[in-house]
Amino acid sequence: MFGHWGFSYIGLLFLLMLLIPNIIWSKRKPQGYTSEKENKILLLFERLGEVLTCCCSLVFSDFNIHEWTLWSLWLIAAFILMILYEAWWVRYFRSARKLSDFYSNFLGIPLAGATLPVIAFFLLGIYGKVVGMLIATLILGIGHIGIHMQHKKYLITSNI
Repeated sequence: MFGHWGFSYIGLLFLLMLLIPNIIWSKRKPQGYTSEKENKILLLFERLGEVLTCCCSLVFSDFNIHEWTLWSLWLIAAFILMILYEAWWVRYFRSARKLSDFYSNFLGIPLAGATLPVIAFFLLGIYGKVVGMLIATLILGIGHIGIHMQHKKYLITSNI
């Protein structure tokens, strides 16, 4: 139900795909970005979800590649979403790096920088049949996507 203990190289790959652009972003934040006035409850959900998702990604071997079955399509879908996430980052880094670029949609996916990785990790949880990962990504999604929604709403109402 919660998974088999063991290192996941797929989880590590997903985390690298998540973290490397975020490390680069920390030096190339959008003009006018601030994390002030973020909802403290959403921030708590985001931080807890980040920790749980990272831990689950690494400590459950269920995410590693096994024999090919139709169930493997979940892993392929998750990986495609992470590739789209990387493409979204490329577009952001090539942009003028305004707030509107950071909270943009991508291929019709709203708030792609927040939603793509959350959905990808959720699908990874489905692939691995790891309930802990599903719970972790739900917690993460509430916080991370919620905060991005707040920022986008402020952006729209402020006409920035």
